[in-house]
Amino acid sequence: MNMPDAMAASPQAGMEDPAALAYFSARQREQWRRRTLPVLGLFGLIFLWWAVVTGFDVKPFIAPSPQLVLETMVNKWPVLWQNVIPTAIEAVGGFMLGNFAAILLATVFVHNKAIQEAFFPIAVMINTIPVVAKAPILVLLMGNGMEPKITIAALICFFPTLVNMVRGLEAVNPQSMELMRVLSASKSEVYFKLRLYNSLPYLFSALKIATSTSVIGAVVGEWIGSTRGIGALIIQATYSFDSALLYSAVIMSSFLAGAFFLLITLIERMVVKWQPASAP
Repeated sequence: MNMPDAMAASPQAGMEDPAALAYFSARQREQWRRRTLPVLGLFGLIFLWWAVVTGFDVKPFIAPSPQLVLETMVNKWPVLWQNVIPTAIEAVGGFMLGNFAAILLATVFVHNKAIQEAFFPIAVMINTIPVVAKAPILVLLMGNGMEPKITIAALICFFPTLVNMVRGLEAVNPQSMELMRVLSASKSEVYFKLRLYNSLPYLFSALKIATSTSVIGAVVGEWIGSTRGIGALIIQATYSFDSALLYSAVIMSSFLAGAFFLLITLIERMVVKWQPASAP
């Protein structure tokens, strides 16, 4: 029985065991380190930003100071919030659509190698087209509504999830697969009871990537013929040389992607419970 199992079986004994106390102490130090270092890194980056702007006397219309950006975010919060909402809707819609399509296609690929060999290169070719080249085509086809932005976000999420999902569905333990064959399991039983569970860590790795790329896709889509959203606000601030508003819009898009990432991470912790925690 390993250390965590022993302590779970007998908590009181674990608390009296010097080895257990050392384990808990090391675990707490590791948790504090993981929480503290990102905060210190963020404050260090803000300090460097302030030092460069102040030390080189950079003009505000070129690069604003952190104080000016903070004031702008407070004073223009209603404007920022009104533009974050459509971007969030587009990003979430593209995230759901792109990943759902990728999971379905990965399932087809795993069960039919001929289809995989025929269409996987096409998926690769579509993925190589820059998103700024796809955006005008989709706007011409779908108009200036949310539809092309959601589609762009879906396309940019699609390929990483497809690749990871195919890999996860195929990376099944041969002994487990042989056992399912011996038990005369059907293809659906093999898929839902073996392949799907095995692919979840791969899937969530792709979903974490898609949290940021979906926001990127929505913002890029808003650059082409849109009057609302973070992307449109970035364009407006750039043309009016309002660098403080430009930086505020960029920071808001970063916060949106970060919140999305944390949500997927929490869902992963609730769903993928069989992965052992990393040792301190």
